[in-house]
Amino acid sequence: MRHSRPLSLAILSGLFASAVSCSHPSTVTAPSPSASRWLPTWSPSQQATVARPAAGTPDPVPTYANVTLRQIVHTTIGGDRVRIRISNEYGDRPLKIDAAHIALRTSGSTIDPASDRALLFGGKPSAIVRAGAVLTSDPISFAVPKLGDLAISLYLPDSARTGTRHSLGVQTMYVSRSGDQTTSPTFKADTTLRSWVFLSGVDVTNPSITGTIVATGNSITDGFGATPDSNRRWPDVLARRLLSSNEPPKAVVNAGISGNRVLTYGTGPSLLSRFDRDVLMQPGITHVIILEGINDISRSGVDTVTADDIIYGLRQVVERAHERGIVVYGATLTPYERARPENEQKRQAVNQWIRASGVYDGVIDFDAAIRDPAKPTRMLPQYDSGDSLHPSDAGYLAMANAIDLALFRRKRD
Repeated sequence: MRHSRPLSLAILSGLFASAVSCSHPSTVTAPSPSASRWLPTWSPSQQATVARPAAGTPDPVPTYANVTLRQIVHTTIGGDRVRIRISNEYGDRPLKIDAAHIALRTSGSTIDPASDRALLFGGKPSAIVRAGAVLTSDPISFAVPKLGDLAISLYLPDSARTGTRHSLGVQTMYVSRSGDQTTSPTFKADTTLRSWVFLSGVDVTNPSITGTIVATGNSITDGFGATPDSNRRWPDVLARRLLSSNEPPKAVVNAGISGNRVLTYGTGPSLLSRFDRDVLMQPGITHVIILEGINDISRSGVDTVTADDIIYGLRQVVERAHERGIVVYGATLTPYERARPENEQKRQAVNQWIRASGVYDGVIDFDAAIRDPAKPTRMLPQYDSGDSLHPSDAGYLAMANAIDLALFRRKRD
């Protein structure tokens, strides 16, 4: 996919309606999902990370045939029924699934065989997902644990280019080139990945769950710098805090994409172009947290993006969420010590707008949570993963702990 040209404020003004003013947080109310409604326990945002290369050029994206993928999913909410979603959104040919299974993961690629269940599609064990399409499996009864690990195994019999994926998994996935291994309790992997491939969601039913919180943003939401296989991204920590508290239980979806921007294509579609797909279409959504803009700023020497451009783009997604009755919280942009002075000024301008504009229903001040009081343009050293931009496990913990769980009681009229 080609990178979009930079959008000035004037161009954005011609493309989008003007932003609306928002209610004071004390007046906010929001819809409650139906007790029998499907809710996402996990749903990563899809992206096409690498375009098909020119003829004669090696393809960096793997193409699999006669391969089983065993992908590990860490749930937020539990449930008594389950279904999965498979995406071929960025595919250029039909994707054939010959077998799909779900089980409880014990460790590594190993499953509890007593929990293993086949997934069907229209009553059949196989399915074809057309190019550009998403397919949902048939619902089955299955005891999905909250804050637990599922193993979802897909057997791909025919040549499948793995162009539809979520690239930054921060989770080990397993690949077997030995045919259909979907039912194997001990999965002997030929190779491993740290990307979720074709798997775009796991939904459950649970009448006790009161809604869905979607955290959207870039690599800082996606979890770059977190310890792999540890589920220490800030949305993971938020899910654990919420489900162990006395607050009404909610699902937490991580809709971050590493390299994402508000305005233009980065390593995935811009927030403006993907907001409906990744946020508004999540079942049962009641709240969204937006942490986005630092990549627009870091690219501003190339794209000439202003703080006003970023602010205007953020206004658009807030308006779209408010039209659906969704509560929207703005998260301040975290420090980036290596930023050029003019880019730091833009970060400060965007943060000032997030804090003071009243456009959001409330503010989550991640900047204040992890910055160094002695030098506010940088993170505290113990919160820095080492690149001055992405937090460490301790930094992500501090971010999640800075969120007042009472925010998720709020509703919009």
